[in-house]
Amino acid sequence: MQDKDKDNEKKETARRKSKKNTRTITVIAVVVFLVMLTGAGLGFLTASIHTMPSLKGEIRPAVSSQIFDTNGKVITTIHSVENRLPVSINKIPKDLQNAFIAAEDVRFYQHSGIDPRGILRAVWSNMTDRGISEGGSTITQQLARNALLSQDQTIKRKVQEAFLSLQIERQYSKNEIFEMYMNQIYFGQGAYGVQTAAQVYFGKNVEDLNLAECALIAGIPKSPNYYSPSSNLKAAKERQAVVLEQMVKYGYIDSNTATKARNSEIKLATRPVTNTKTSSYFTDYVIQLLIEKYGADAVYKDGLKIYTTLDLEMQSAAENAMEQLPTTRTESGIKQPQGALVAIDPHSGHIKAMVGGRGNDQFNRAVLAERQPGSAFKPFVYLAAIESGLTPASIIDDSPVSFGSWSPINYDGKFHGPVTMRSALEQSLNIVAVKLAQQAGIDKSLYYAQQMGISTLVLKGDTNDRNLAMSLGGLTRGVTPLEIASAYGVLANSGVRVEPTAIVKVVDRNGKVIEQHVPKEKVVVNERSAYILTDMMRGVINNGTGAGAYFGRPAAGKTGTTSDHKDAWFVGFTPDLVAAVWMGNDNPGYLRGVTGGTIPASIWRSFMSDVSTKYVARDFVKPSGIVAARVSTKDGLLLNDPNNKEGRSEIFVEGTQPTKLSTVMSTKDDKDGKDKDGKDIKQPDQTNATGETSGTVEKTLPPAPGKNDHNGMTPSSPPPPPKPNDPAKKN
Repeated sequence: MQDKDKDNEKKETARRKSKKNTRTITVIAVVVFLVMLTGAGLGFLTASIHTMPSLKGEIRPAVSSQIFDTNGKVITTIHSVENRLPVSINKIPKDLQNAFIAAEDVRFYQHSGIDPRGILRAVWSNMTDRGISEGGSTITQQLARNALLSQDQTIKRKVQEAFLSLQIERQYSKNEIFEMYMNQIYFGQGAYGVQTAAQVYFGKNVEDLNLAECALIAGIPKSPNYYSPSSNLKAAKERQAVVLEQMVKYGYIDSNTATKARNSEIKLATRPVTNTKTSSYFTDYVIQLLIEKYGADAVYKDGLKIYTTLDLEMQSAAENAMEQLPTTRTESGIKQPQGALVAIDPHSGHIKAMVGGRGNDQFNRAVLAERQPGSAFKPFVYLAAIESGLTPASIIDDSPVSFGSWSPINYDGKFHGPVTMRSALEQSLNIVAVKLAQQAGIDKSLYYAQQMGISTLVLKGDTNDRNLAMSLGGLTRGVTPLEIASAYGVLANSGVRVEPTAIVKVVDRNGKVIEQHVPKEKVVVNERSAYILTDMMRGVINNGTGAGAYFGRPAAGKTGTTSDHKDAWFVGFTPDLVAAVWMGNDNPGYLRGVTGGTIPASIWRSFMSDVSTKYVARDFVKPSGIVAARVSTKDGLLLNDPNNKEGRSEIFVEGTQPTKLSTVMSTKDDKDGKDKDGKDIKQPDQTNATGETSGTVEKTLPPAPGKNDHNGMTPSSPPPPPKPNDPAKKN
């Protein structure tokens, strides 16, 4: 027994020694790893410090950048000469200084170049999503970055920026640093420094700026092209309000003073009239994208070669087509009404042409103008209806209906009785669209609009788009021509969304590729549903409100006219190109009888006809699982009588076609080939919908898609349901 105890004791002692040895080895390994990691970190810091530029070093000489079209032709050269007029800090108004401090670096006069508290405050602000933009970089860090470093988002650049900031703080006074910063920073429109910005935007010297102007200018550097008041006054005013709010928060002004400044009118300087071509809207858009990513210095000084998606020949065709716009008045040198056209390759997302207006105001309406789409929004409603199991032959009663105090009406003021979904879309009947939205579900229509590329929908808050008015294009904010063109492109691309892009490749001065675009694709719509809707939209051009857009090739589209006659649209596509045309006044004003089917459709037709030689004429690709049947246009049911004039060949997703026979009989007038007024009845095109004869059915078919929502098909974080009396804003 004693021997057994001794054996156990020996084993226990051995286990303890083994555990001790294991812990010792682990500790040694961790220490070695930490020493290696520390050594590597110190080596990296040392290398970063030794390779950073000296405060007295020369900045690389500026080189102009060039922008090329999709065929390698030079579109424009971005000159490197900086429009900069240095000014002493003594001439910079105190309001402007305080505005910058409040917006960019409130502890500027307390920190030594780096502000840990500011970094934590910025992180907390982003986490709580309070919308206050303070940033983690100090003014000193921004000066170091803009004057001596690149805009690369690398750890090495961050380390160099930090050490240079500490050096700058030791070598210069706070006033000297602030003066250099105010003269160095970029304000958009080629303006560097506060003096140049004051002259470019307000036509006055910096010392003459008032509080409202100071707050507006102080808000621009956060995103110089987006917040430039010359290109986006609305966004600039919103940013101005944030700056004023910060000034109140930190005690520079009181709330009453901020309110007066926020409500005061901004009078921008009139820009000199130039012969700038409308292609400049596209180049300005590209420059904005590049500056957001690489900074103004890289674009204007680093000799970049930017290869874009623009086709100069198609751009010329777009500019020529837009000359059809009439002129009813001229305001500040800008003709009214204005217009926009954007064309996209739906398979690659490449923007092939872009006209953002006519004039030299630099407000790119193709990208920035959020306008009410009117009936151009209806395809999203019809798509939701198709995904809910309805078909082009489904019968909807176009009859009076009320939702609380709101009773939608058709554009012609009439009621058309029972109509097929196809006919309702072709004739853009409002009441049918509202009933479809109610039947399929408001959220389902909004879901498809979002998934297909509409980012401006408002789903939260007291005023939102979750109401039946959206079915007629009555939206809180509206849509942009670029986004609605991209959304329609999903239909042209068999349900696949490809993010629109303007830049294919960016090469630096040394020939190194620093950006190469890779298309982002996502299946967002069932390909059979997309084909059904596309076929219905072909009828808009062939038989409906968009007849003015017909140019002799397979094409689909939709007109859009708002009920207040302020916006008119035509958005359409072929299998290889989608284009959106918008027309309206910049300021409140009516189009006086213009609808989407008139001037916008004519502009679209002219453009598509001119560029059609670039594409082989072809029809839309029909997916498997599509069947055809002859149905009655009166009740949507099957017809066996080929002589029944109420019948037509219709297409369906396999499994949704009717199985019951129609009980509607041809009238005597129908059999005589006459309508009730004695006029000849136009024979329905038996091959228009499918390109095949009636009754053709594919032999091998995959399972039919479900009639219910796909998984996850609801808008993110939806607000409460809409009130029943929400009025429709548009037709």
